[in-house]
Amino acid sequence: MFGTISEVTEVKVPASKAWALYGTLELRKVIVGKVVEAADVVEGDGGTGTIVKITLKPGSGFTSYKEKFTKIDHENKVKEVEIVEGGFLDIGFNFYRMKVEIIEDPKDDTGSSCIVKSTLEYDVKEEFAANASFATSEPLVAIMAAANEHLLKSN
Repeated sequence: MFGTISEVTEVKVPASKAWALYGTLELRKVIVGKVVEAADVVEGDGGTGTIVKITLKPGSGFTSYKEKFTKIDHENKVKEVEIVEGGFLDIGFNFYRMKVEIIEDPKDDTGSSCIVKSTLEYDVKEEFAANASFATSEPLVAIMAAANEHLLKSN
């Protein structure tokens, strides 16, 4: 059972500034304490192949999981992260991928704002189809809110 969920937000900063946060390890510093308990680099330097262990806040449903940066496209400002251990994989998901795209705001000729599109893609084994309801946009929205707040404060 395949599913996809997307969220879009406008940020009043240039796309290059948003990408400097979302496209790097800097994002983890912003969400620690607000969205997650900890985000520790297990392997890598922030490029494709980097593995980060995410420790969730109590009551989140999972204690932790590991995610791998599977795609970082600086030219098109696209980053994909896939859970490779724990979390959703422990409850019957075949894969769970988060994708972030930073898009120049087509309505802003000054280049002072951009669009952040976050997409969640997942696949659940048929025998665990009921668990698909655990895949929600809530974490995407929380990450985007924390990142947007940080970007606006540092603008």
